[in-house]
Amino acid sequence: MARVTDDWYVACRSRALRRDKPMAVTLLGWPLVLFRGPDGTPGALLDRCAHRNVPLSLGAVCEGRVRCAYHGWEFATDGACKRIPVLCGDAEARGRRVPAFAVRERQGLVWVYATPDAAPAREPYVFPFAGQPGYTTVVEVLEAQGSMHAVAENALDVPHTAFLHGGLFRKKEGSGNDIEVVVRRWHDRVEAEYIGEPAPKGLAGRILAPGGGVVTHFDRFLLPSIVQVEYRLGDRSHLVLSAALTPVEDFVTRLFAVISFRLPIPGWLVTAALRPIARFIFGQDARMLTHQTQAVRRFGGEQYMSTEIDVLGPHILRLLRNAERGDRVPVEAPWEKRVTMRV
Repeated sequence: MARVTDDWYVACRSRALRRDKPMAVTLLGWPLVLFRGPDGTPGALLDRCAHRNVPLSLGAVCEGRVRCAYHGWEFATDGACKRIPVLCGDAEARGRRVPAFAVRERQGLVWVYATPDAAPAREPYVFPFAGQPGYTTVVEVLEAQGSMHAVAENALDVPHTAFLHGGLFRKKEGSGNDIEVVVRRWHDRVEAEYIGEPAPKGLAGRILAPGGGVVTHFDRFLLPSIVQVEYRLGDRSHLVLSAALTPVEDFVTRLFAVISFRLPIPGWLVTAALRPIARFIFGQDARMLTHQTQAVRRFGGEQYMSTEIDVLGPHILRLLRNAERGDRVPVEAPWEKRVTMRV
């Protein structure tokens, strides 16, 4: 598994983190406790009291500090111990600190930097078009039993849609259209541009592009965990589905999907129509990822045989491996390759 720790991951939605109660989350296998400080700004600490190792998430939040349920030790968002009941003296001491993680709250999401007690090397991702005039934005939180790499590849994999989702998103076994795919890879992202692709067939495609036509279609992966699908049809129809993937454990990935769209159909009507379809499609993907993960674990590891139409999966893994080693040296021009795919 590639574990990129010098970057940001979404821990939860803002509305899920209350001011009066701590919240337990897991990131890259590490248990964390989230809570809001005196001014409402969120903080994240290792979920282990420095005193007797009890999870701090079992406690409460008092005046913006998380209080351990065992002996009442209280910690601020920077990890410093601020109060020890019945102690006559200063509660702060170096050995009493709890490792703290940098936190940002943006666009209704709480992001955590995955290296404790470190100054972030970069800022979290900003979701495009979310909240912009003329766009409707929907947020969904989902979970899959699979590695972050496997979930990312699944989200951006075109060939499987005709088989696993046939009739819902594309016709079964494709429509026989040969299109050109341009793959470009930078030091921190990779994208596939699909040239000459007709509007997606199937139920979801008819809702998104009722008039048919040729679409502008990009699929993207951005380090460390952003997958993005963009469709544009003329001047009136535009959809961008972005998801921040959070590696909870090696084989558990949580998706924070942010879908922003502008269509000639009212946004509330599109949301009502597409939400159950999208959840059904994700359910199909989630079941397949579970079967894939079970096989990977049964055989003791991944063994992939890719072809040229697996346009993004190998590049995603390469980017993750490079980032794990700290290799993110900017490039002057992207690596580029063109392939032909039948959809």
